[in-house]
Amino acid sequence: MQTPEFRRNEPAKYEYEKSYYTEMFKVLQSLLKNQDFCDITLETDDKQIIFAHKVVLASGSPYFHAMFTNFAEKNHDHVVMGQLDSTALKLLVNFIYSGKIVVTEINVLVLLPAANLLQLEEVREACCDFLQSQLSPTNCIGINAIADLHSCTQLLKSSELYVLHHFTEVIGGDEFLSLSFEQVIKLISNDELIVPSEEKVFESVIHWVKHELSSRQCNLPQLMEHVRLPLISKHYILKKVAEEPLINNCLKCNKYIIEALYFHLLKSEEPIPQNIRIKPRHGDKVILVVAMAATDLLLGTEWYDPKIDQWNFLSEMITYRYKAGVEVVNDNLVFAVGGKSLKSVDVLDLSLKSPCWEPSVDMLTKRYSLGVGVINNYLYAVGGKNEIDGYLDSAEVFDYNTQEWSTISSMSTDRIDFGVGVLNNLLYVVGGCNGSSVYGLDTVECYHPSLDTWIPVAKMRVHRKGVRVGVLDGVLYAVGGLNESCTLSSVETYRPSTGIWTPIADMHFPRSRPGVVVLNGLLYVIGGLNGNSSLDSVECYCPNTNEWSIVTASMKYMQTVGGAVAINRTQHFKSIYDK
Repeated sequence: MQTPEFRRNEPAKYEYEKSYYTEMFKVLQSLLKNQDFCDITLETDDKQIIFAHKVVLASGSPYFHAMFTNFAEKNHDHVVMGQLDSTALKLLVNFIYSGKIVVTEINVLVLLPAANLLQLEEVREACCDFLQSQLSPTNCIGINAIADLHSCTQLLKSSELYVLHHFTEVIGGDEFLSLSFEQVIKLISNDELIVPSEEKVFESVIHWVKHELSSRQCNLPQLMEHVRLPLISKHYILKKVAEEPLINNCLKCNKYIIEALYFHLLKSEEPIPQNIRIKPRHGDKVILVVAMAATDLLLGTEWYDPKIDQWNFLSEMITYRYKAGVEVVNDNLVFAVGGKSLKSVDVLDLSLKSPCWEPSVDMLTKRYSLGVGVINNYLYAVGGKNEIDGYLDSAEVFDYNTQEWSTISSMSTDRIDFGVGVLNNLLYVVGGCNGSSVYGLDTVECYHPSLDTWIPVAKMRVHRKGVRVGVLDGVLYAVGGLNESCTLSSVETYRPSTGIWTPIADMHFPRSRPGVVVLNGLLYVIGGLNGNSSLDSVECYCPNTNEWSIVTASMKYMQTVGGAVAINRTQHFKSIYDK
C-alpha cells in the first residue's frame, strides 16, 4: 500500500480524547454501592465500616497510595482509621469515587483535618474557600485559629487581614475576649491594624482585662506598652485614660500617660525621641493620584484600590496647578505645592469626615516643575522655575507644626523637571534639566538635613529629564524620563552601599513625568507622557523577579499626573473587606 503524501511542513497529527470520566465515575460508584470487587474495609472509632477498593483509594489519595504500597496494610483487607471522623471519611471516600463533595458549616470542621491527613488538596482548598466566604466579625478569630492549626496559608493570611480590617467590630465579640494575653499583644502591636482612632485600641485593652479581672489585671502594663497613647488627643487622655481606675492604680501605666502628655507638649517645639507608641500605624494603603493637565480645567483627585484593581474619584481641586509637586505628610495630609505662577500650597486632610482641598501656607518662592520630598514629616520644596528668577537652585522646608516655611542651602545647580526620593533620611534629587542642558542631566545630589549640606552622588548611566523617583527596600529607582527627543522606558537603580547605578528591566511603555509609588513591595508607575500623548495605563515592578506587569485597570481621567502617593485607607476608601 502506497503511503499518502501530506502537504505540510510539519508532521500531521490529530489528537483524540474520549470523554469517559463521567461514565467511569458512575461505574466505580456502582461497584462501591454493590460492594463488588471490594478488597478493603475501613473502620472508624465509632465502629462504622466503609467498603472500598485499594486501587481506587490509592489512585485518589497519596496517603492511601503510600499505605497500600509501602506499609503492612497492603496485605490487609481491614484497616482501622481511628484518627478520622466517620462522617468525614465517608464523604472523602465518596469524593474519590465521584469527584464531588459538598462542604457545609456542619461538616467543614471535620472535613478539613481529614482532607489534610488523606492529602486530598482539592477538598482542603474547598474547605478553605468555604471558611473564607464565611468570615465575619464574630468568627474570624476562630477561623484564623483553624487555619493556623491546619497550616492553611492563604486562609491564615486572609483571616488575619479580616481581623485587622474589622478590629472595631471584632472586639465586641466573645472570640476577642477569649484570646490569650500573647494573642492580644500580637494583635494590638500590629502596625497594619486599622482603627478610626487609637482610642479604640485602649478601650479594647480595658474591655479584655475587665472580662477576667482577677487573672488579667497583672497583664495591663504590658498591654498598655503597645497602646499608642501619644496618638490620642490630649482631651481623651485626661478625661478617659487618666480617670480609668485600672490605669490610676497602676504606676507603670501612669508613666505612659505622662509620656503621652509630654509628647503633646513638645511635638511643636523640638524633635521627639522615637518609640513604638508615637509611630502611626501603617494600616491598609491605597494610591492617591493628583491629576494636573496642561489646560485650564478644574482638576481632580482619584485613588486606586489594589485589592480590587479599581480607580475611583475622590475630590476636585480648588486651584489649577500646572507642574506642581505632590507629597504626603503625617500619613493623612496630602500637599499640592506650587505650580506655574504660584507659590501657594493646598492641603487635603484625609482624617476629616468630608475631606476637601484647603489653602495652606504659601512658599517663600514661586516654583513650578519643582521637586518635593518629606523627611520626618518636614516637607521640602526644591528647585523649579518661575517667570522672574528663571531656573532655580534654591530650596525651602515646611514645618507643619509651626506652619512656617524656611530657606535651606541651595543645590549645586539649578534644576527643573527632576525626580526626588528620600532614602535613609537623605533627600536625593535626580536628573532633570537646566538652562545649559536642554536634553537632560545625569547628575544626582543629596541633601543632609542635619548638616544643611548638598553632597554629589554618582551620575546616572543615562541623562534624564522628566524622570521620577521611587524608593523600595533601600534602593533608589530612576524611572523613565526624556533623553534628547526620545521618551525612555528604561529604569536604573542606585544603592548607597555600592555607590553605582544599575539598569533593570525596561517598562512596557516609554514614560516621562509619571507618578511613582511604592506599595506592598511593588513599584507602581502611573500615567505620564509619551511624547505629547498622555498615558492612562499603570504598570508595576516586582524586584524579586525583575519584571514589569500591566495593572488591568487604567486611570479614569486622561490628565497629566501631577503626583502620586500611598496613603492609609480611611473610611473614604472602602475595600472588599468593608462589604
